Amino acid sequence: MKIIIIEDEKPLAEDLSRTILSIMPEAVIKAVIPSVEEGIEYLSKSPDIDLIFSDIKLGDGLSFDIFKEVDNKVPVIFCTAFNQYTLEAFDSMGIDYIIKPFSNEAVAKALQKFKLLQPKASLDFAKIISTFKTQSMPSVIVYQGERIIPISGNNIALFYIQDNVVIAYTFDKKTWVLGPKLDILEQKFFPFFYRANRQFLINRKAVNSASQYFHRKIILTLNIDFPEKILVGKEKVTDFLEWLSQN
Repeated sequence: MKIIIIEDEKPLAEDLSRTILSIMPEAVIKAVIPSVEEGIEYLSKSPDIDLIFSDIKLGDGLSFDIFKEVDNKVPVIFCTAFNQYTLEAFDSMGIDYIIKPFSNEAVAKALQKFKLLQPKASLDFAKIISTFKTQSMPSVIVYQGERIIPISGNNIALFYIQDNVVIAYTFDKKTWVLGPKLDILEQKFFPFFYRANRQFLINRKAVNSASQYFHRKIILTLNIDFPEKILVGKEKVTDFLEWLSQN
């Protein structure tokens, strides 16, 4: 596997290079690039590389400027001491985000993730998304006295658990008590809805934006009024952002 490193601090670049090669001896470090200017020049020649490890803050700007300028299509693992750029990182072909000082374990996990996201896996995921998009949104059945009412998922902003009861919350701010467990609804409504955490299953149409929160979590801003905070844990951030970009 052919890798380049974008890092303006030479000792850190050398340390990262050693770490990568200790984990993946068959890898080849094709270049170490210290600036935005040199990064644009290098990548504009469409080099034969498989993966980029990149710092974000460089001496002459942000590495995002490189990827925007050359319309980068190569997966990027960002290594940085600054965690406020998570969302922009995943708009720049980012597949993982490692906070400095990085550990061998963090680099190993990022490399493993790259392997899992190789073309075959990516193609299968895209096919799953495409298949579901050609199908109509599932519905749930609610009971109101003797009435049986079907409610389309298109009208449901989120499902949540309250006092061990699963509730559907619609875009018109109505609540409906449901029978199925959240785990079953998660399977039924994939990939239209995402399991943000144990309590919440969110419709993509209800997500307005996401922001950094404490302990590397992200907090969701919905396009409806909802009284509770909805957080995505740090271990699910990458997965959530991939889902968000696919829908």
